[in-house]
Amino acid sequence: MKCRFCNSPSYVEIRYPKKINLCKEHFIEYFEDRVKKSIEKYKMLNKDEKILVAVSGGKDGHVAAWILKKLGYNIELFHINLGIRGFSDESLRAVKALAEKLNTPLHVVDLKEITGKTIEDIKGKKCSICGITKRYLMNKFGYERGFDVIITGHNLDDEVSFILNNVLNWNIRYLAKHEPVLPAHDKFLKKVKIFFEIDEYLILKYAEAEEIPFTTAKCKFAEGAITLKHRAYLNELEKERAGIKLQFLYGYMKNRHLFKVEEEDFQFRECEVCGMTSAGKICSFCRVWKLYKKKRRKEDNKVE
Repeated sequence: MKCRFCNSPSYVEIRYPKKINLCKEHFIEYFEDRVKKSIEKYKMLNKDEKILVAVSGGKDGHVAAWILKKLGYNIELFHINLGIRGFSDESLRAVKALAEKLNTPLHVVDLKEITGKTIEDIKGKKCSICGITKRYLMNKFGYERGFDVIITGHNLDDEVSFILNNVLNWNIRYLAKHEPVLPAHDKFLKKVKIFFEIDEYLILKYAEAEEIPFTTAKCKFAEGAITLKHRAYLNELEKERAGIKLQFLYGYMKNRHLFKVEEEDFQFRECEVCGMTSAGKICSFCRVWKLYKKKRRKEDNKVE
């Protein structure tokens, strides 16, 4: 197959909305144009904002950082060392390689230095606790250092699997608030997903085309996660009906008003342990890592 716009060999096939083949050069242009259009469509970013890009070592966050730097945005990188044997070391190497190639500041925080434990050490639902941990640490770091926006690498596949999971479980409150841009509130920074409408496969092809450093290592604790199974179902549907994932997302965005619910009458407050914004006396992060117990022990020692 040849590229639609030149005589070069096809690098990737775009199946929706029209079936076209693109060479590597024209695919890079196509991909970057789609990202720019998403940023404009949802009014995601301004060039004067200070942007913190969360990078885990995988392709999505790395491509987000790469393309934002290429588009002229003011970015810095943020990485959390979760202490997962083998995986975390490999991830950190990839992150450092990206930072060096982009010539961009990299900030690394170590979970064990903050909590005294790693993801390896905790019991219970590791993926859920990991998610709480990542959201808290990147927001706290960004807030304390004057960033305006946090960028994550969530892509179309992430979004539709999330929506499907919450429809199947009728988690109305989650469905009501699912958006590509989450506005700033109190000590919560604005959060943006620039790949909200972009398929994971295209992100991979862009990473390979631009020779962006990233790791393909997978977290051992994510094996068997229900969201991965949802992604597999949706990918099978996509093979049969090109564009179904994007249509599902657009349908949700058009009809999400149906999931609106009455909000409980409560006010956010400061967490009694860390001082960050919380819905309760103690925020989810301090609660799952039991940091409130450490605080009490310190206070008891002072009294003694």
